[in-house]
Amino acid sequence: MGFEHWNLKFIMSKIEISKPYDLEERTFQFAKAVRIFVKTLPRTIANVEDGKQLIRASGSVGANYREANESLGKKDFLMRMKISRKEAKESAYWLRLIHETNNLENADDSQILMQEATELKKILSSILEKSK
Repeated sequence: MGFEHWNLKFIMSKIEISKPYDLEERTFQFAKAVRIFVKTLPRTIANVEDGKQLIRASGSVGANYREANESLGKKDFLMRMKISRKEAKESAYWLRLIHETNNLENADDSQILMQEATELKKILSSILEKSK
């Protein structure tokens, strides 16, 4: 629990500061924080596989949100936003699975990340509801 733990706390504090404003930056910082968190996990077969899934899902939240902002039309926008929301939900799933199947020294980090994934899902759901 060294540099990675401190670095994750720093990134999460940046997310906390930027929350109400820039969702592109917030989703980027979330994906970055997830990558730092995954590096701290014990190296087991399950954690390697779950970590890969978590990294894919967390990166896809922001990537699809950015794609939605550059969409070709309303239908494309809605589809990309739905994918982004789905990936946020999936990120929360993998974080919970890792949290509940490990005795982590930095369990608070996984809970903070689960909360952020849940908040992102709620924000994306709200955007979708307002866009219909």
